Amino acid sequence: MEKSKTDNMTNDANEVKSTEAVSDAVRYEDAPIDERIIRAVQEMGFEVMTPIQQQAIPALLEGRDVLGQAQTGTGKTAAFGIPMIQRIDPSVEGVQCIILCPTRELAIQAADELRKFAKFMHGIKVLPIYGGQDIAKQIRSLKGNVSIIVGTPGRVMDHMRRHTLRLENIKAIVLDEADEMLNMGFREDIETILKEIPENHQTALFSATMPKPILDITHTYQKAAVHVKVAAKEVTIPLVKQYYYEVQRQNKAEVTARLLDYYNPKRSLIFCNTKKMVDDLTEELKGRGYFAEGLHGDMSQFQRDKVMNGFRNGTVEILIATDVAARGIDVDDVEAVFNYDVPQDIEYYVHRIGRTGRAGKTGRSFTLVVGREIYKIREIENVCHTKIKARTIPSAADITAVKAQKILSKVMEVRNEKDLTKMTKIITDKMNDDDVTAIELAAAFLKMHMGEELEDIPVEVYKPRRARHFEDEKGRRGGRREGRDEHRERSGRAGRDEHREKSSKPGKDERRRKERIGRDGNARNDKGRVDFGVERRLREKREKQKNKKD
Repeated sequence: MEKSKTDNMTNDANEVKSTEAVSDAVRYEDAPIDERIIRAVQEMGFEVMTPIQQQAIPALLEGRDVLGQAQTGTGKTAAFGIPMIQRIDPSVEGVQCIILCPTRELAIQAADELRKFAKFMHGIKVLPIYGGQDIAKQIRSLKGNVSIIVGTPGRVMDHMRRHTLRLENIKAIVLDEADEMLNMGFREDIETILKEIPENHQTALFSATMPKPILDITHTYQKAAVHVKVAAKEVTIPLVKQYYYEVQRQNKAEVTARLLDYYNPKRSLIFCNTKKMVDDLTEELKGRGYFAEGLHGDMSQFQRDKVMNGFRNGTVEILIATDVAARGIDVDDVEAVFNYDVPQDIEYYVHRIGRTGRAGKTGRSFTLVVGREIYKIREIENVCHTKIKARTIPSAADITAVKAQKILSKVMEVRNEKDLTKMTKIITDKMNDDDVTAIELAAAFLKMHMGEELEDIPVEVYKPRRARHFEDEKGRRGGRREGRDEHRERSGRAGRDEHREKSSKPGKDERRRKERIGRDGNARNDKGRVDFGVERRLREKREKQKNKKD
């Protein structure tokens, strides 16, 4: 709920405190965190708190509002997730905390992290809700006593309108990647959600940057917020040519295959965000005839060693891996890196593309971008001070030409290195027997090796919701304007025709005028009174007619 004016005045009067300075590293077990959460965090392999966690966790556990400024990959999820979980009362039914994220990928990722933190906290259920998923399924899940909702603003608003998300027990709300949500046009949704939440709640806002709209929100909806800030890390990008392609999600595998065909790297790395995606893409590319293998944490050490040996000796040309599994890969002649999924952490992006362009060789990186992920590209560019160029997907004609050239190059190698006397005789006999030319036979052989003809993939360019709304509204207004013009044209034409028709029948107005002239010869108005103006004009007219007769 929106704060009162008094709260705003208090907040503006330097009540937002900054705690940018941080002490030495603090262990989780030394902080006022529930031992069950500490156990889960340690099981995940973490012992020491990050700077943003050192500053934010104590303030949030005290119930204070927090304004956090930090990049992705600094431990923000734990910074707000641990206090939110600790403040949940399992005996209370209904949602007690809402976490808003800009994209469904971030919502899913944050929900997964929170579940890990709450592993030993019985009775705490975390549910991600986002667009693109069956809303009926989400409604059923919401009936199962969910404690924490992690969702996108649009879908949270949808559930609020349907009254499937009850707000009376909300203790806290978190805005994660707030600047990204504003860039995507979610400000109105965010403010609507904040206004609907009960007044006595805690608000935490985390953002990589602090533009004026963010400060406006914190001044309006936060109370004496503690401002915690972590200085931006200097991230260096290796000398790699970086490109991105805007694609539809269902076309990602096809686009990857076309890029592999078009650039034809001898050895390449493809990164996915999940193990399942590694398995799915590996199966897809192997089915298309590529020498590809997957690598992730669920594989045995024997399997991983076998895959890595194949990648090093060249029998595996394409390695598809998760970020964790790819740690320790040290192969110098990787010609291309593909980000099949945009990494959530900027450092992951740097580590990924750093696998190519080594030992003075030229490297390329290709990132597939779906919808709002374009904002992640902008963030990488800003933080890393680099430029990732937009490219169009190679057309069907481009791929056909590249494939043909590849086959013909091999044909020329055989022609220059092998004895073709016997083959030449077979071709000559075939030409004589079936009356075909050598060109026709060569074209048929080429077609046979080229495979099925490809179709162009539609270009996908993401437009923010505001731009889409503006274009839709413009189209609707244009349609209405055309309709009005057509109506006016018809009405004008009909009016002119009607006027001409009336002009050709002068009896109607004349009859009305005569009806207003009484038997005494005086013109009268509608009330029967003498109209002296008309009477005078009639008298003058009668006198003129009389003078003409004389």
